[in-house]
Amino acid sequence: MSRTSDEFRFRLRLSTSVRCPAKINLHLRVGPARSDGFHPLLTWMCTVGLFDMLEMGIGDWAVKVPGAPDATLRISLRSDDPNLPTDERNLVVRIVDGWLKEQGVAASPVVSATLVKRIPMGAGLGGGSSDAACALLATTMLGDFVLRDSGVDSPIAERGVASEPVLAKDLSAFAARFGSDIPFFFAAPSAVCSGRGEIIRPISAPAAKAALLVLPPIVMPTPAAYRKFDEMGLGRSRDVEEEPDWQKWSKLPAAELMRELVNDLELPAMALRPDLEDLRQRIETIVRRTVRMSGSGSSLFTLFDTMAEAESVKEQLREELTNDATRLEAVEVGPAISLT
Repeated sequence: MSRTSDEFRFRLRLSTSVRCPAKINLHLRVGPARSDGFHPLLTWMCTVGLFDMLEMGIGDWAVKVPGAPDATLRISLRSDDPNLPTDERNLVVRIVDGWLKEQGVAASPVVSATLVKRIPMGAGLGGGSSDAACALLATTMLGDFVLRDSGVDSPIAERGVASEPVLAKDLSAFAARFGSDIPFFFAAPSAVCSGRGEIIRPISAPAAKAALLVLPPIVMPTPAAYRKFDEMGLGRSRDVEEEPDWQKWSKLPAAELMRELVNDLELPAMALRPDLEDLRQRIETIVRRTVRMSGSGSSLFTLFDTMAEAESVKEQLREELTNDATRLEAVEVGPAISLT
């Protein structure tokens, strides 16, 4: 390791691949807006087997000498989606850069990342939040190894791998600064989230083994759905204060559970896009079971007890929606984040 005028630097190339799962809001209650403008939530979220793929590498690490000037961005990001920003507008860039800055890392860029998108944007599936959580997790794991190897003291290395629960809690608290959905992924695959969504309580995943995702070519901006929610005078405090029996719900057969689930953002989202409501009703008629919306939309879903059932209904819908650009995905319920 050689010393320059303002930093300690060493070279070590490491990389990892991460499968970043989507989430669905199985149940979503929304209260009236608070004085700070945010809406209190009570939501049961679960991961599903629709994944973005994130390749991350670390090299040419540098640790700042106190008093040295700060660097520019510490991460470079590429994506196969030309519509996805890869600068400071991207959550992956903001959260990784922010974390490395807090660890005293000076080099730019330290982390290189390539993101392959399969989770649609503006669909209520948490793709950006999942990507950010996975990127932060991968960065800390790779960074811990690099810092240990270099002999550099750091908060990560001092805690060590044995204190993973503490590290996960720290990461979740840090991630909450960047988005309310991000902390959920540190408690995945299943959790009840409250507050603005940043208060996380892991619970059992539903007994349902599969979900059918219905992904229409509709982008539903979350702020627009909440504005419409307020305009329509929706939201009661008791809806986010009175919790159902989550453990009982988690054991219900898929069709029975679907009948219990609520999403308070469906009305405003479908008021903004009546074609989304038309699609939901059409699918319910075809499959003869309840269909719910995830998050602020536009994705729709229904649950099944087996993957075979989900695949069968997917093929049935594919035949019925031949002239529709809607994408259908039969996916596992409750997959974990995996790093290789």
